[in-house]
Amino acid sequence: MRENNNQMNQEYFSLSSEIIAAQKNHAAIVALESAVITHGLPRPINFELARELENIVRLQGGIPATIAVMHGKIKIGLSPIELEQLAFADNSRKISPRDFGIALSKKLYGGTTVAGTILAASQVGIEVFATGGIGGVHRNSNFDISADLNIMGKTKIAVVCAGVKAILDLPATLEVLETFGVPVIGFQTDEFPAFYSSQSGLGVDFKANSIKEISSLIKAHWACGNSNSILITVPPPKEFEIDYKKVEAAIKDALADANDRHIHGAATTPHLLQKMNELTNGKSLQANLALLKNNAEIATKIAIALIREE
Repeated sequence: MRENNNQMNQEYFSLSSEIIAAQKNHAAIVALESAVITHGLPRPINFELARELENIVRLQGGIPATIAVMHGKIKIGLSPIELEQLAFADNSRKISPRDFGIALSKKLYGGTTVAGTILAASQVGIEVFATGGIGGVHRNSNFDISADLNIMGKTKIAVVCAGVKAILDLPATLEVLETFGVPVIGFQTDEFPAFYSSQSGLGVDFKANSIKEISSLIKAHWACGNSNSILITVPPPKEFEIDYKKVEAAIKDALADANDRHIHGAATTPHLLQKMNELTNGKSLQANLALLKNNAEIATKIAIALIREE
């Protein structure tokens, strides 16, 4: 089985020279998703953010591994040209684990979701992943559950985020995470962040006050036999966060709009996020960008701390 997996990796995975060197030198690598580039943000903001996230990781002393599907390969680490090609590609596909076979065999361009990025990163030994917010259980639809939760329940990786996307059902998502045995750690907070705001009225499993404390928790979680993820939640920067009640009011209007337009399935989240931006006069987009950058910085510090503990 191990031999077959290696053959699969050689055929379908392509690591950049920078990532290969980083692994050889035992450097701190941080995985970055690309669905936010292909589907989450308007052009050219998507490209500008992609470059900035990579720069943030490097400035903190880490190596960024933006993950995407291009030219029939799962690319681990993109060149500047590849990053630009991905950001401006037309008809790119949103790649979750179930989409890899289709995208690879048909040589499609695609941005990996949280779940897709976690799966790809884990296959090449990357232990830390930074994103904005994870997917979860959709409101008013208990059967519409993001693949993000399932993949975290069976994959060893530390996921750094600002909680669950606020348009989702936060209490139900926390219940599913508990079912999958994924511990939720609050970085310098005992409250589960609500993406755009630091408050949700929901708790976390443990409040960690320092990067060192988080790295120790991660090590202990995996050392005792767990083979699933650990979720590190970071509140959005205070200067960009939006009042929770205002967010909830905007979400209610956005959901009503989606229902009126009969928008369902994979198209729901992008539509809701776009509508949220309109309803908040651009504040939700600014908060999204700020928390993505903040999470990349925290994730890099965690990755470095994990390396130092080895």
